[in-house]
Parts: sequence; structure tokens; C-alpha cells
Amino acid sequence: MENKPAKTPRTALDRDAWIKGAIAILAEHGPERLRVEVLAKRLGVTKGSFYWHFKDRRDLQDAVLDLWKDGRIRDIRKQTQAQPGGEAAALLHTIEVYASARNRKGIAIEAAVRDWARRDPQAAAVVEEVDAERLACACRLFLARGIKEEEARARSLMLYAYVFGVSLMRCGGFTNDIESLKAWIAERIAR
Repeated sequence: MENKPAKTPRTALDRDAWIKGAIAILAEHGPERLRVEVLAKRLGVTKGSFYWHFKDRRDLQDAVLDLWKDGRIRDIRKQTQAQPGGEAAALLHTIEVYASARNRKGIAIEAAVRDWARRDPQAAAVVEEVDAERLACACRLFLARGIKEEEARARSLMLYAYVFGVSLMRCGGFTNDIESLKAWIAERIAR
């Protein structure tokens, strides 16, 4: 009688595991690879397992967008909290956090969601909602510093145009002192 190797038990995945797996694929390969087959293979489960948790691919996509949106909004609210008189420090902190090179995974997800939003109206609506909250949070800090509303709005837009722009760039060929340049720019935006 031949001994058969014991089968490795399959791990049961919950809805969150599918969503986190989908976000990893999104960050690594973009929205076009966010497919049930690709995700099931990566997670080592059958497609049938997927349908225990989601009606269809769109249901998964909506869950990914909801998780991304909730996380981004929660994070920006946290980053822009300031005690009265601490608004300038909160602005500088926000710029430092979002312009940081150590946030590569977050930038990859951000870029993938924005790419997705170029072709998908639901993704576009979520990105617009997140951007509106980001800008509103920064604007509140500028307003609390006594800056007039029009300028506060302009500075908020400049802040995010800068942090997302610089986070996508590789400036090593331009300067070996990028940190000094970033500090100089941040001071001008936040003052």
C-alpha cells in the first residue's frame, strides 16, 4: 500500500484578504490586471471562493475603492490635525509625510487608482472625493493661520501638486541635495 502525501489544507480567505490582495495587484500591475482569475491564482484559491464574498468583479472593485478612500480620508484628517497655533507645523508635517520617498507602496497605489480613474467613472468619483477632502483639510489649516480664502485654496492646491509631483520624481540626477530643496519649497508653501 502506497502512502500518499497529506494534502495541504486550503486556507479560507475572508473578504478583507481578497480586498488586500486586490490592492497589491493594483499597486504592482495596475487596474487592468485586477481580475478574479489573477487574484485567485495569486491567493492560491479557486475562483469559486471569490463568489462567497463578492457578487462580481465590480463588487470587488467597489470594495477596493471604498477601502482606499476611507484610508486616505482617515489619514489626511489625522495628518492635518493641529492645536491652535500649530497649523504651520501641521502643514510642514503633511508636506513631509506625503513627499517622502519612504512611502513608495502608497505612491504606487495612489498612481494606480488615479490611472484607473482615467477610464472608470466610479474610480474617478472616488478620487475626486478624496482630493476634495485633502484640499479642504489643508485649506482649513491655512485659514486658521489667517490667510484669506482665495490664497488658502491656492496654497492647498500648490501643496498637493507639489507633494504628488515630487513623490513621482527621481531627482538624483539633478541634485545630490534634494532634501534641502524640499525643505526650502515646503517652507514657502506652508508660511
